[in-house]
Amino acid sequence: MTTVLTPASPLTAADRCDRCGAQAYLRVVLLSGGELLFCAHHGRKFEPELKKIAAEIQDETERLGSVPSTSATEER
Repeated sequence: MTTVLTPASPLTAADRCDRCGAQAYLRVVLLSGGELLFCAHHGRKFEPELKKIAAEIQDETERLGSVPSTSATEER
């Protein structure tokens, strides 16, 4: 997926995929205005079509492979 770095705010757990309702990891800003949010699965599935209509794609799928650190884990 082509990634465009934008000053947009990071996606949060409250951002949901417009297709299935899972957590969104991609924000697609459309050339016509507006935006679509997708989970990693649907972002990959619709990638060819999205590239044709996107002004920007904010891709945060790298977060899927990262392990968040917590203070409780660090204190043990």
